Amino acid sequence: MPSTHKKVIVRKMDRDSVSGYVAPAEFVHEGKLELLNTSGTVISINLREVKGVYFVREFGDSESLTRKTFTSRPRSEGLWVRLRFKDNEVLEGLMPADLAQTVPEGFLVTPPDQRSNTQRIFVPRTALESLTVLAVIGAARRQRRAAQDQLQVPMFEE
Repeated sequence: MPSTHKKVIVRKMDRDSVSGYVAPAEFVHEGKLELLNTSGTVISINLREVKGVYFVREFGDSESLTRKTFTSRPRSEGLWVRLRFKDNEVLEGLMPADLAQTVPEGFLVTPPDQRSNTQRIFVPRTALESLTVLAVIGAARRQRRAAQDQLQVPMFEE
């Protein structure tokens, strides 16, 4: 198995889940998720059936998140978003601020607890009721220097 394949747990809308591996750049083709399951079979799952693709560190640990919302303002850069699923589950996360990195099929979100087993979650658009941007978190911007008043005479020479 090439190291470019990532461990995932796919949660379906019917509460079923499938463990396997995906190629991180190209795991969605023509509205279907292509997954190499743990027994070595390539399976295709329609995105309408998928609630989320959880990129995990280990299969043994649960993919369910202990924290689904941030306790305070996130420190990392990006879009702070709130996802409301069709089954009324709510999840907050961070998305890249560069919208050119998003794909038409869904959103790649970093969950609030970065020390959990789940590193990222791909959420198909079809699984969502709504997506709300709570804040844009960016790098600290430098303050512009105020233009010195030309009429003011400098009092101290430097």
